[in-house]
Amino acid sequence: GSALYSVPVDLWSVGCILGEMATGAPLFAGDSEIDTIFKVFQKLGTPTPEAWPGLSELPEFKPSFPRWPHKGWENVRNTKAQVGTEGIDLLDKLMAYDPKKRLSARRALQHAYFADVERPPSQAGQ
Repeated sequence: GSALYSVPVDLWSVGCILGEMATGAPLFAGDSEIDTIFKVFQKLGTPTPEAWPGLSELPEFKPSFPRWPHKGWENVRNTKAQVGTEGIDLLDKLMAYDPKKRLSARRALQHAYFADVERPPSQAGQ
């Protein structure tokens, strides 16, 4: 619902892809825009103005939306078994509702989930 889309939206998408790879299924398979939003809320909890300052100013947000509690990734089909505790933490940080609190791409790559990934040598200066 924001008028401005930037890199944090892409990092949310990375979180969706990681989650879908872990579960083997679409995370938020709705049959309409509002149904998809509600699927997000059902899994991640309905956002609050405290968790996402500025939420109430988004044109599509309605205070009358149903309120679902955050269930945690452990309760989303196979996720913890596939990505472990560090992967759950990464998902939480990539899919934070508040774009200002969401991980940057650089911080995501530095996350402990990727600690065992061999990285190419730095290409600084090229």
